[in-house]
Amino acid sequence: MAGGAREVLTLQLGHFAGFVGAHWWNQQDAALGRATDAKESPGELCPDVLYRTGRTLHGQDTCTPRLILMDLKGSLSSLKEEGGLYRDKQLDAAIAWQGKLTTHKEELCPKNPYLQDFLSAEGVLSSDGVWRVKSIPNGKGSPPLTTATTPKPLIPTEASIRVWSDFLRVHLHPRSICMIQKYNHDGEAGRLEAFGQGESVLKEPKYQEELEDRLHFYVEECDYLQGFQILCDLHDGFSGVGAKAAELLQDEYSGRGIITWGLLPGPYHRGEAQRNIYRLLNTAFGLVHLTAHSSLVCPLSLGGSLGLRPEPPVNFPYLHYDATLPFHCSAILATALDTVTVPYRLCSSPVSMVHLADMLSFCGKKVVTAGATIPFPLAPGQSLPDSLMQFGGATPWTPLSACGEPSGTRCFAQSVVLRGIDRACHTSQLTPGTPPPSSLHACTTGEEVLAQYLQQQQPRVMSSSHLLLTPYRVAPPYPHLFSSCSPQGMVLDGSPKGAVESIPVFGALCSSSSLHQTLEALARDLTKLRLAHDDVAELLQELQSLAQCYHAGDSLVD
Repeated sequence: MAGGAREVLTLQLGHFAGFVGAHWWNQQDAALGRATDAKESPGELCPDVLYRTGRTLHGQDTCTPRLILMDLKGSLSSLKEEGGLYRDKQLDAAIAWQGKLTTHKEELCPKNPYLQDFLSAEGVLSSDGVWRVKSIPNGKGSPPLTTATTPKPLIPTEASIRVWSDFLRVHLHPRSICMIQKYNHDGEAGRLEAFGQGESVLKEPKYQEELEDRLHFYVEECDYLQGFQILCDLHDGFSGVGAKAAELLQDEYSGRGIITWGLLPGPYHRGEAQRNIYRLLNTAFGLVHLTAHSSLVCPLSLGGSLGLRPEPPVNFPYLHYDATLPFHCSAILATALDTVTVPYRLCSSPVSMVHLADMLSFCGKKVVTAGATIPFPLAPGQSLPDSLMQFGGATPWTPLSACGEPSGTRCFAQSVVLRGIDRACHTSQLTPGTPPPSSLHACTTGEEVLAQYLQQQQPRVMSSSHLLLTPYRVAPPYPHLFSSCSPQGMVLDGSPKGAVESIPVFGALCSSSSLHQTLEALARDLTKLRLAHDDVAELLQELQSLAQCYHAGDSLVD
């Protein structure tokens, strides 16, 4: 690992978390390959925070995510549980047995056509069953193989995406995937539906020991582990898996940051009464228990509500998506996630996970909301001050935590990241002698522009801000979601010319009074169910206590 990297270990729990994670890791993998590109701004984000280096049994260098993921039986499709970079030692041991050997071969799932094309472009499967990559990103490994022609971009179709592994283009370490075999991904029977079921999974010695062994493997090779990020389904039984995992991390690794992203897929329907009750209970239990064991918890969803009453999905002015497709929803949430996690992934002057959580979670406010402007609306010829002034007094980002519109609510603390704006656009280029249209136009650096804008919008709020040159890349398999944008994500009046390659993004984490209404609404919906159970009564009390932390009068700056 690079010297000084403050490593983060990611836990990815659940199938929708797998969709968000696949987009997230595809983005990280693409960033590794751009590290030597002369056009890129060097050294803004440190890949060693999330990635580990290793070597196969054949001496080939590898670079794989520092990741533990859990999903259900039948969720991997053609992806092997042990990955494809290393030979399976258990299989080798079985073959060394000299006695009678019976092989039961399970029928293989057909590989997604996109992955077939991708794999043939990236490497070859050798005769001994070991995947050999043609090149390792970031200058590691053997030189890349070249071809006479540049292949066309590989783009998966929405119809071909059934599970997250259908579009994951990253090779995983054999210690990454942990399957929960006692529950099924497909079908109506044997589902992991309830919070209590998920909790009980990690109470079983088999799964608890397996998770602990994998944690120790990754943690022991870290020079300075700053903490853990948990991507966890909040709507199903994985909310219980996540809560139990967070409790285990808190007990074994006290003092490390634990930031949990509670993920919910797109809008749901009133007609699914039983499923909606499970969703409500899992979300409420998950939020309360994850908050107890995490440094910070942030729900992420494109839906408009966490409660029983469905609300329309959120709208983005320059982005068209299908809210019923996990492939689309997860791409948008991964874009926001990659942006708001920038502070603890920086190469220079990084903010630690613990410091970020402490800034946002004072007075018991450990639940935060997320928001993002995707893409940030900068038109050709505009400067950053011009674009920010167009928002007026309105909140500049779209809410992504299913807590309603932020207008009229109070922000207690916020961490803001703006990325992908060319340095030449950071400040206003006024003709000498021209009076500046606003105080933002008089600023001399982009950092000053952003800080002053946030001060004007929220004058009594503790704010942390970061301005990056690095944009968010939307290369395949990222879906085609953008309209009226240039290849660099600038907003155009007419039809776009060419595919969008990258976009600027404005993202924020906020400790907001909107959580007071959201958590109280969750408690009211639970009360309507009239569930006479001690656990539910205790849950109601904890929800109401948590909601009280976000009462508009309770502020650090009052």
